[in-house]
Amino acid sequence: MSSIMDELIATLTLEQIEVNLFRGVSPPEERQRIFGGQVVAQALTAAYRTVEGRICHSLQSYFIRPGDPTLPVLYQVERSRDGKSFTTRRVIAIQKGEQIFNMACSFQIQEDGYEHQSAMPAATPPDELPDDFMRVTEELANVPEQHKRWLRRRPIEMRAIDPLAYMKPGRAAPDQMVWLRAREDAGDDISLNQALLAYASDYSLLGTAMRPHAVSWMSGAQTASLDHILWFHRPTNFSRWHLYVQDSPFAGGARGFNRGAIYREDGVLVASAAQEGLIRPPAK
Repeated sequence: MSSIMDELIATLTLEQIEVNLFRGVSPPEERQRIFGGQVVAQALTAAYRTVEGRICHSLQSYFIRPGDPTLPVLYQVERSRDGKSFTTRRVIAIQKGEQIFNMACSFQIQEDGYEHQSAMPAATPPDELPDDFMRVTEELANVPEQHKRWLRRRPIEMRAIDPLAYMKPGRAAPDQMVWLRAREDAGDDISLNQALLAYASDYSLLGTAMRPHAVSWMSGAQTASLDHILWFHRPTNFSRWHLYVQDSPFAGGARGFNRGAIYREDGVLVASAAQEGLIRPPAK
């Protein structure tokens, strides 16, 4: 496994402090605040450490304060309910004695039932698209160093179908499609693959609401995730290609609302997402 995947797996491997208390750390990288997808994935991992024989089917979370990547995060798990079919957990993430994030998540025994799903839309295959890391590296080749200190090869490979520039984005419809996957196979463990998917689901979703306004976080807009919801429909191995189909039906009040459907490359819908985020115009 590559070093960047080793680093991500280590980030998601929490230290147990007490029965319902876990500690997570951030990787050493140039960030002013902890990446939201990391906190979601670590909180889900903490909840899984208190559950046996059940699979997460939904999580709802709120980002309350920016996380400091130089400090560990404590994850306190509350065992809300253990029922015959469903288990509920609440996870509170703490730094400096204050909540920075909280999550409610629900787990279920595996059951059979009625089935249907929406069809995956037609999309350019990932093999015909450039890796976003290479594309963005070329875009930022001649900009000042302070604008690209964050740029590094990520453990999640992404290939956008209709990307916009970061520094000077044009205007586009409030929808986008991105192929994504873990760069290395981490095995078939359901909880780990859900954590990887949760981590990746925060990468591009908020940007969907900015596309009609020709702004990005690098062009001066103030952005931050406010909440993040995931529904896990089917287990998946996240090392396979997945198509993240995203749209933003509303923006207003300095907030953008975004939705996402995550399809496996064979057309199976494995997860859905929703997120509201801050998108405040650049200061004048």
